Amino acid sequence: MDVRGADADIPVVSLSDGVVTLRPWSRDDAGFMAEAFADPAIRRYNGAHDRLGRPAPPLSIEDAEAIIDEFASRWRAFGAAQPPSGVAFAITDAASGGLVGCCGVDDWSKGDVAQFGYWIGPGARGRGYATRAVVLLTRWLFELGAARAFLTVEADNEASAAVARRAGFVHEGTMRAHSVWQGERIDVMWFAALPHEWTMREPAEPT
Repeated sequence: MDVRGADADIPVVSLSDGVVTLRPWSRDDAGFMAEAFADPAIRRYNGAHDRLGRPAPPLSIEDAEAIIDEFASRWRAFGAAQPPSGVAFAITDAASGGLVGCCGVDDWSKGDVAQFGYWIGPGARGRGYATRAVVLLTRWLFELGAARAFLTVEADNEASAAVARRAGFVHEGTMRAHSVWQGERIDVMWFAALPHEWTMREPAEPT
């Protein structure tokens, strides 16, 4: 883990295993984010939905910049010793620096339970980036003192569920009819890891 100050109040946290690097988002990344959020799978599983499960319109560059600005404000709060709720990392290829996806902390409870999520752009799927990113992020959360880390996956999102399992998360159960997509109720799976039993808690050697 590399931590350095971009300016007086925004910490820059970089996590890497030599294959994948996680770093904070920059406004320069807005084009990639906007393009990714036009992808049907990201709109289905990661984008904003209304109460009937209808996706929001694709992001404009300005929309993406506003999201990245909000990420920056959450990093400022983290730099001021608040929990890392709302912080997000760009997932990049460590060798090329190219953007491949996103992972971030959705919530950090008063009981030190961290919820997070992730997505990978369509051109980078199937290469192991998501699993490596989840391992890096989870290790960081436990280093910060999380007593539990969890994520939720819609039951028909088999690829994301496979990532959670490969990253050492346990399927604890399924919440029936917990979500909605295009007016249809959808089951949601719950995956979690505890620091004392997580099998990937030790850093792996870069490959």
